[in-house]
Amino acid sequence: MNKFRVTLNILAVVFCILAVNSLAHAQTRTWVSGVGNDANPCSRTAPCKTFAGAISKTSLNGEINCLDPGGFGTVTITKSITIDCHEVFASVLNSGTNGINIPFDNFTAVGETRKTVRLRNLNFNGADTGLVGINITGAAGSNNSEVFVEDCLLDGNFSGTARGIFDQRTGSNTLLSINNTTVRDMNSTGISIVGSSTARVSISRSLVANCAFGVAAAQGRITIYDTVLVSNSTSGLDAESGATMDVDHCVVAKNTTSGFQANGAGSAIRVSNTTAVNNGTMATASAGGIVSSYGNNQTAGAAFPSPNTPPL
Repeated sequence: MNKFRVTLNILAVVFCILAVNSLAHAQTRTWVSGVGNDANPCSRTAPCKTFAGAISKTSLNGEINCLDPGGFGTVTITKSITIDCHEVFASVLNSGTNGINIPFDNFTAVGETRKTVRLRNLNFNGADTGLVGINITGAAGSNNSEVFVEDCLLDGNFSGTARGIFDQRTGSNTLLSINNTTVRDMNSTGISIVGSSTARVSISRSLVANCAFGVAAAQGRITIYDTVLVSNSTSGLDAESGATMDVDHCVVAKNTTSGFQANGAGSAIRVSNTTAVNNGTMATASAGGIVSSYGNNQTAGAAFPSPNTPPL
């Protein structure tokens, strides 16, 4: 009996030591540096080299910051976290692959109030062979999940149907918020939303240029404000069946085929206070889709198609 008690006591001590070590290694704030090492604890004085090296040492709802300029590699995120390199040049080279993967179904942390990922001040370089800059996936595990993309640049994905930001979540009530971000030079779509009818998407103060489609949505409710969509080879904005876009104070210009495209029953693009000029066709609506104007837009080269009546 005494041996049994001694064994239990030893096991309890070992468990406590392991728990303390785990807490010590999972820091609320971790750091990466261009001259860091992933064998380090990712502290400010001993930073890691890559985001992938830092994420395992960052606690749930913690934050990874950058000490100095550098390329910090691709990463798959599996818990609520912030990567914020504001005021420091931070690059993700995603040639031949995705830049950041966010598979919400694979999130492993326990006790998350809401699955949330925040990405700020990151530069994604596909080097002409990149696939997807930010790839967001998930089924039931993505219910009520949130992704915030702020002050980012995504450039140069040309492999296959490459995209800048690709939101494929099929869970309910998802949120994608994009602010002050540039997406350019994509072989397919700059910003693509294909998942849930209850998806909520907000795009503000951003630029989408030189893609096949600027912003394309197959599902969800998309609000686009103070954003420039220019020189996209197919259309600036594309809404398919199940998608509604509200466009306000934007510039839609020099898109080769059309500025606005609504295709399929239930698809709608409603446009207000927007400058739309020099597009191949101002707007196309097919198979029950609707493109409508509030009557306060500036246009040149073509007008919005009839009926051009304010929506209710």
